[in-house]
Amino acid sequence: MRTALTELTGVRCPVVQTGMGWVAGPRLVSAAANAGALGILASATMTPTGLRQAVREVKERTDAPFGVNLRADAGDARERVRIIVEEGVRVASFALAPSRELIAGLKEAGVVVIPSVGARRHAEKVAAWGADAVIVQGGEGGGHTGDVATTVLLPQVVDAVDIPVVAAGGFHDGRGLVAALAYGAAGIAMGTRFLLTSDSTVPDAVKARYLSATVKDVTVTTAVDGLPHRMLRSDLVEALEGSGRVRALLHALRRAAGFRRLSGLSWTAMVRDGLALRHGKDLSWSQVLLAANTPMLLRAAMVEGRTDLGVMASGQVAGVIEDLPSCEELVDRVMAEAERVLRELPAPG
Repeated sequence: MRTALTELTGVRCPVVQTGMGWVAGPRLVSAAANAGALGILASATMTPTGLRQAVREVKERTDAPFGVNLRADAGDARERVRIIVEEGVRVASFALAPSRELIAGLKEAGVVVIPSVGARRHAEKVAAWGADAVIVQGGEGGGHTGDVATTVLLPQVVDAVDIPVVAAGGFHDGRGLVAALAYGAAGIAMGTRFLLTSDSTVPDAVKARYLSATVKDVTVTTAVDGLPHRMLRSDLVEALEGSGRVRALLHALRRAAGFRRLSGLSWTAMVRDGLALRHGKDLSWSQVLLAANTPMLLRAAMVEGRTDLGVMASGQVAGVIEDLPSCEELVDRVMAEAERVLRELPAPG
């Protein structure tokens, strides 16, 4: 199936595996790429040296195109851009809108720029700055999210910009791909569905928590870092939501200390990063620290398997996923179902 997304990126299928911290590492990205999708390596939880090593590992595992997700607001963003240019990465994706200058520099080097956005105005902005395509995530999507459903947001963005639009938030099968194409999208992006594959390195106990979840077990909370964050409801989420400010601050300090040891960041740098994520919100100091060390909370679950202490970011679609196929099986299934649905659509008139 050829669309504007496959033409732009060189992949075989109009499917994107999103850049999930601690999840989208070399194994998952290369498996997604080999299956025909656009695999996106999550770099925010890596050091620059670790990023270069991860890119090289992906290239050893696959000859297919893939991308790297970057934090546009990171202090070392330009260094990371230099690494992906030097290593010949095909696509750069961003969770926050990159600057006009960053987009221009990447495009000059031949890198395809695909920011992720959650609002029409953000899509219009990055399109005007020269982005090659945009991933639009509706409120059903996991992690930091908005409150506008994909079915409302997607057609708004498609009508507003003249670049390929990739739909995210609530997708897991071929029917969803056909629906996205009908709205005018050039493909779909999936996070939770790729997390729940046999190629994902997430511990089995954590995958089991996702598979046992119902749609109602996936919640949106501001208790972690002050911003709307979609995740599985857990003891940690309930504890944070029920904590007073002093208790929440102590909770945050313990986790911040662990993340500081892991990342090598100073306390000053952590607080600065936390403040940068406030987006004008009135956050408590515990939320500022949690915003800075949210990667540690994710790591506790996604790497260490600590469902009691970690955050399990999740799209609502976790409530309807029941199995753990390989990436190859998943992409083949999505494409076969999409082709079947298209064939079975009633003819006009």
